[in-house]
Amino acid sequence: MSSELHFFTKLLVLDQKASADFYEGLGFTRVGADGTFVHLRWEERGDVMLVGAPTGVRVDGKRGWGVLLCFTSKTGLDVILERAQKLSAPTAGPEVQPWHTRELVVTDPDGYRLNFVQPT
Repeated sequence: MSSELHFFTKLLVLDQKASADFYEGLGFTRVGADGTFVHLRWEERGDVMLVGAPTGVRVDGKRGWGVLLCFTSKTGLDVILERAQKLSAPTAGPEVQPWHTRELVVTDPDGYRLNFVQPT
């Protein structure tokens, strides 16, 4: 597999270290960090860049409102649910959807909603 990024998401976070710890606790792998970004990967292809908010910057409003960040999952959703519960993260599901998937939504510390998906 190529190490070239084809698609990734940048998320503005208030506490970059706490957010990185959260994502790693869910099962993301840290690919790198350069002081500006923390690059995380879900399984083989789900790349997320955590961008720390500059000191003193207030981020008002609800981040990620109306958006679900979807990650296909080889890891069982029950395993991810257990990890999320250990992190005291809000969750919804897992639920079987009419479009033949089983899905779990986990909300991160900044309010972004992560949707883990498996085919049924």
